[in-house]
Amino acid sequence: MRAIMVMFDSLNRHMLPPYGCDWVHAPNFERLADRTVTFENSYVGSMPCMPCRREFHTGRYNFLHRSWGPLEPFDDSVVEILKERGIYSHLVSDHYHYWEEGGATYHTRYSSWEISRGQEGDPWKGQVADPEIPEHVGGRDDQMWRQDWVNRGYMHREALQPQAKTFEMGLAFMRTNADEDDWFLHIETFDPHEPYFTQEHYKDLYLHDYEGPHFDWPPYREVQETPEQVAHARYENAALISMCDTYLGKVLDLMDELEMWEDTLLIVCTDHGFLLGEHDWWAKCVQPFYGEVAHTPLFLWDPRTGLKGARSAALVQNIDWGPTLLEFFGVPLTADMQGIPLADTLAADAPLRQGMLFGLHGGHVNVTDGRYVYMRAPASMENWPLYEYTLMPTHMRHTFAVEELQEIELADPFDFTKGCKTLKIPARGSGWRDIHRFGTLLFDLDADPGQEAPLGDAEVEARMVALLADLMRANDAPPEQFKRLGLSGAATVVEERTAV
Repeated sequence: MRAIMVMFDSLNRHMLPPYGCDWVHAPNFERLADRTVTFENSYVGSMPCMPCRREFHTGRYNFLHRSWGPLEPFDDSVVEILKERGIYSHLVSDHYHYWEEGGATYHTRYSSWEISRGQEGDPWKGQVADPEIPEHVGGRDDQMWRQDWVNRGYMHREALQPQAKTFEMGLAFMRTNADEDDWFLHIETFDPHEPYFTQEHYKDLYLHDYEGPHFDWPPYREVQETPEQVAHARYENAALISMCDTYLGKVLDLMDELEMWEDTLLIVCTDHGFLLGEHDWWAKCVQPFYGEVAHTPLFLWDPRTGLKGARSAALVQNIDWGPTLLEFFGVPLTADMQGIPLADTLAADAPLRQGMLFGLHGGHVNVTDGRYVYMRAPASMENWPLYEYTLMPTHMRHTFAVEELQEIELADPFDFTKGCKTLKIPARGSGWRDIHRFGTLLFDLDADPGQEAPLGDAEVEARMVALLADLMRANDAPPEQFKRLGLSGAATVVEERTAV
């Protein structure tokens, strides 16, 4: 038995033909849907990049206890478990956050790994002289923007772009090991994450009238651009998705050529989506996680069932990917895993879960039951109390600052830390935590799939609050998370809020 997971970053389901998009050129995603089960209710768990990958490895939520960071000493890594059971694992990736301090314990879990450099301002090529940067939209003038234009100077052909190199490494692994058994290949590209840098023949698929300044890197803020600039950024995103589609097609072609469909599991997924001007916002992390970010594409081929060209309405999310791999290779899940193997989900006659949590550490805590989405905001502007629980105090690109560690304490073990106490570090000052202004939101996805009109229904909200609290308790959420959200007396909170 073999397994392949193809993972994209920031892939918006609304841009894919299998999910109803009629203008993005992505024939291989259509072909993929014909060969797999397409999930209608796939959601993120923990946002953004590395928190999602921790969920893949551990099969449980990250965001209620900690923000961005490495795998913890007490974490169960699905990939490492497979390796210990004799299942060879190989990672190929251009996702440069793996090689920073905040992601440094993930790639080492694999039996082997290969990387490609140069995405999104990755500090790759050294050039003292400033690169030539065109007039541009979005106000980016930082070091990352400068470095990105240095890197672009080394990618004048498609074959030199990180995505192309990453997939070529993945295809080489498939060819080399086509006659071998018991392996897992993880192909992961940073694309179509911004910036939307790709070759002209992909842009030519979306010819349109635009004479404005360069714009292929949306900022993380409210939309301030003209409608023409917004439309142009969407076309730039679509061009990069078409490139992703091309390389996905190469994987499907090679699976055909090597006759791998009979014994190879295939998962095609993303960590989260991205707002392209919807709700008058760009990007992710700042605003509530509307469907464009939280409601994700997911495709599964399981050779044991042979189910293809089908659609599933089951509630699934990122914490299910790792358990799916373990179950496929006949390896038991650990006691700390809360994800459900997708094969079990498809085989069940009844729903396997009543709801799912999703969110970002310090942000809204969200829950969906498939019909409603409830986004619980902090009870106060201070967004407090809030702590980081970790033995690996590391942000995205650097360790915690000395100033952050001055009030450090030891916390009692959680039910998943295997008896280990963790550091308890006050979490203050992140610009992404100014979310009280958005308020608590409730949406009926049947009546309002675009989440344009928040619902005022105390009865539904009370039910969603109860579901939210139950799932938080099941995840052994820190007690202060309930206080931060004003959930210490859930029923009265709903009554008071709806009466205002």
